[in-house]
Order: sequence, then structure tokens, then C-alpha cells
Amino acid sequence: MMAHLLALFGGSIVGFALALTGGGGSTLAVPLLLFVVGVQDVHVAIGTSALAVAVNAYANLVVHARAGHVRWRAGLLFTCAGIAGAVAASELGKRVDGQSLTSLFALLMMVVAVLMLRPRKNPAAADPEHLVRHLKPRLLGTGFGAGTLAGFFGIGGGFLIVPGLVLAARMEIIAAIGTSLLGVGSFGLATALNYARSGFVNWPIALEFICGGIVGGWVGVTSARRLAQSRGALNKVFASMLIAVAAYMLLNSW
Repeated sequence: MMAHLLALFGGSIVGFALALTGGGGSTLAVPLLLFVVGVQDVHVAIGTSALAVAVNAYANLVVHARAGHVRWRAGLLFTCAGIAGAVAASELGKRVDGQSLTSLFALLMMVVAVLMLRPRKNPAAADPEHLVRHLKPRLLGTGFGAGTLAGFFGIGGGFLIVPGLVLAARMEIIAAIGTSLLGVGSFGLATALNYARSGFVNWPIALEFICGGIVGGWVGVTSARRLAQSRGALNKVFASMLIAVAAYMLLNSW
């Protein structure tokens, strides 16, 4: 009974993080599954988290879309390119030592956090959908890179997608968070299906994580809306979350 409650609680945290920042789902889900819920196998934790995060990301995408935070044309270009990279890289990731992957990804998160904290001009005026045609090469290239890394590390990739959309598509942070959930869900689903083929998904725990994540997502979207009214606040929250999780991953790995 306690394990089921812990899975629901862990899922709510993951859903909240996804809706609030567009990232942190798999990076938080894997440690929660291993150290809180009690999943023993690292690969099962990765496969289960990928499935739960994918479904939660799609659920939160609907909420963000209703609030007008999703840029569909840019998101679809970015996601289609990323899925190709995620499918191939997830197969390779299953063959690499987990501790090495953890350390490398944590260092990557630190770099992304620094980039997100750098001051930028307000991109709101450069974010209409008709600019997507001119930004297509950047969107495809960045999407493929984010998807490849997401698949390789067995994550949804929100930590990579949100900054990628901000830099490649000149989006405001709230639009990048909403749009990123399309990529997070798609990359996570591609990874989860690959892991499921090898028997690395715990279906009952994934369902409990999904249920908890839907509740957490509602709270996260409301919080994201409020933070978006303060310029730079979401960037700081996102970067701070990156640094905190990366530090935890490094300490745990070492």
C-alpha cells in the first residue's frame, strides 16, 4: 500500500515539474523510482519513467494549449526531427554504463543552466508563427540534437528542449515550456517503446505515476502562468532547478 502511495506522490512531483518548467520529468522520476518507490533495476526505472513522463507531458500539453502557450508549427518541426534522433540513440543508451551517463548528463545540465541565465532581449516581438519558415533549419537541427541526447540518456529531454526552443525559435519562456511538452511526450514515448521491447517497463507503477502526474500538472500550469508575469522569473526557476538536480545527480554518481 505504501509503495502505491509513494508512486502517486512521486508522479505528482513529476507532473508539477513538467507543467511548471517543461523539464525535470525523467530526471526527477528516475531517482524517485529508485530511492523512494523502491524499483531495483536502473533500466526498469528509466523505461517506466519515460512512459509515465510521456503521458503526463501530453496531458499537460492540452492544458498549456488551452492557455495559448503552444506554438504548433515550430513544435512539430522540432519534434519530428527529434524523434528520429531519439529512436536511434535510445538503443545505444541501453548499452552504456548508467553511472557514466548520469555524470555526463549532469554536467550538460549545468552548461544549459548557465546559458538560460544569460541576459537576452525580450523575444516576444520575434515569436509569430510566420517566422517558422525562416527558422526551419535551426529548428530541425536543434530538434535532432535534443532528441538524440534525450534518447541516449533515456529522458524526456525538457531540460534540452526548452532552451533549444528559446534559442532556435526565439520564443518567450512560457511559450517554450508549453511547446516543449510536445517534444517531451514524443521523445519519452519513443524511448519508452524501445525499453518496453526489452521488458524494461513496470506497467502498474507507470500507471500510478501517470495518475499522480495529472494532478501535479494542474497545479504546475497555474504556477507557471503566475511566474510568467514576472519577466525572467521562469528562467531563474528553470535554471535553479537544473543546477539543483544536476548537483544531486553528480553527488549520487560519485
